Amino acid sequence: MLTIKRETAIYAMSPENAPVAHAANGDQIVFETTDCFGGQITKETDRMGGLDWSRINPATGPVFVEGAEPGDTLKVEILKIALAEQAVILEAPGEGITGLAAKEESTKILKVAEGKVVFNSALSLPICPMIGVIGTAPEKEAVATGTPEAHGGNMDCKKIGEGAVLYLPVNVPGALLALGDLHAVMGDGEVCVCGAEISGEVTVRVTVVKGRPLPLPFLVTQEHAMAICSAGGLDAAAQGATLQMRDFLIGEVKLSPSDAGMLLSLCGDLRICQAVDPNKTCRMEVPLSVLRSLGYEF
Repeated sequence: MLTIKRETAIYAMSPENAPVAHAANGDQIVFETTDCFGGQITKETDRMGGLDWSRINPATGPVFVEGAEPGDTLKVEILKIALAEQAVILEAPGEGITGLAAKEESTKILKVAEGKVVFNSALSLPICPMIGVIGTAPEKEAVATGTPEAHGGNMDCKKIGEGAVLYLPVNVPGALLALGDLHAVMGDGEVCVCGAEISGEVTVRVTVVKGRPLPLPFLVTQEHAMAICSAGGLDAAAQGATLQMRDFLIGEVKLSPSDAGMLLSLCGDLRICQAVDPNKTCRMEVPLSVLRSLGYEF
């Protein structure tokens, strides 16, 4: 199995990035990752103000996928996420939403063991491993790994976890897939600017899908299909995710435009993935059971 070492980290997704490895269509790949702080925070006396910001949000890769051509779709099956034994979370004035009220900076080191994240002596939370940064190269200009756009990137969607299938656009030959920024657990919104940031390993399978039958990025879990959109504000991201799902219901599920809109208002759930990055990200979820009832299967 192909293993991509964490030392190959990039800090922008770009068509100019040289691939660190080549994968065949259908290959499994293991990506080693470093936490979003680049491993710079190891104790509770470490502060955001002391970070080397050029080392933030590393993504491992990129990998060239044989047979992927511009206009195709890259199907990424997330087979396994293995986590390190320690995560970190911090809050700081001016960072994220809670930073609007925070008066001082605070760092918490979180032990991860036996399927739990230990918050304090009274509370442990079940782990829910997820990938914060995952994407392909944009078509033209480089985009920092901390910024989500139509190519993917720092979407911070907590549903991008084990068992999920993420569909991404292929904008350049080989797609140039990279990923990083794992979380042991994170709430929708990522309101204090980070989740339980952690290093680890991600095993995926990559498959080239010819053409673009889905609005991209698009995520399928065991229970839902999700259109994901990142934009300069939450209103634009919410509108984009909703209209992309509407387009899917019309184009692929073959609903009429009015039925597609009404169905989304009845059973579609519009949710915030993250509200703290340079672009904001929302998702529109539709239950797979509804799609199956309409005769659509992935």
